[in-house]
Amino acid sequence: MDKPLLNRVAVVTGASRGIGRAAALALAEAGAHIVAVARTQGALESLDDEIRAKGSSATLVPVNLKDLDALDRLGAAIYERWGKLDILLGNAGQLGELAPITHIDQPVWEEVMTVNVTANYRLIRSFDPLLRASDAGRAIFLTSGAAHKCNAYWGTYSISKAALEALVRTYAAETVTTPVKVMLLSPGPLRTSMRRAAMPGEDPLTLKTPEDLAPHIVKLALPTWTETGKIYDFAQGGQILTPQMPA
Repeated sequence: MDKPLLNRVAVVTGASRGIGRAAALALAEAGAHIVAVARTQGALESLDDEIRAKGSSATLVPVNLKDLDALDRLGAAIYERWGKLDILLGNAGQLGELAPITHIDQPVWEEVMTVNVTANYRLIRSFDPLLRASDAGRAIFLTSGAAHKCNAYWGTYSISKAALEALVRTYAAETVTTPVKVMLLSPGPLRTSMRRAAMPGEDPLTLKTPEDLAPHIVKLALPTWTETGKIYDFAQGGQILTPQMPA
């Protein structure tokens, strides 16, 4: 079987379930060694079993992304073991509460911003030298149409994703002359626990699954991928969107 990611190292956050788990398995099947980051040790061990069954390997990192110093330590550990990082998938995210902005408690706001924005900033800061050390570093971050719709009661999540998009696009601009390619991925509505929490009355069988999305993540991770600083819109058939620049 073709292994286009053989001998490449991929960090996947939120790897124990949903999109992260499906992506980790697909990247492993393509040959990558998976550095699987998630909070739950048992779920990571189950993922490890499945990755090994596919003939690949994983390093399990049971850590909460709110432990920002741990992300620095992870970068140092990856440097010591491999001296590079080929793929970063910033997948982990928090929905928070669907409520008026004026009703959001400070701890909820801080948790969503920490996981959705600050943790990804710290991952970029920690892993940037490692991605640049790869011959084709790829950094992919999960965004949402909520960043642009700004619907009522979705404020905390929408704001965090808008901030994430600005962060990722800035990093793309700062690496444009390097082999590193940086992309945002908008999956659209998928059959995940976050979607179920946000839309409890929705029939999940009408939605595509994380497994449907996973091959597209592999495509964005390939050394042959050439776009950077753009949004890959899975719900629109993989359309590549160029964010509007101010006049």
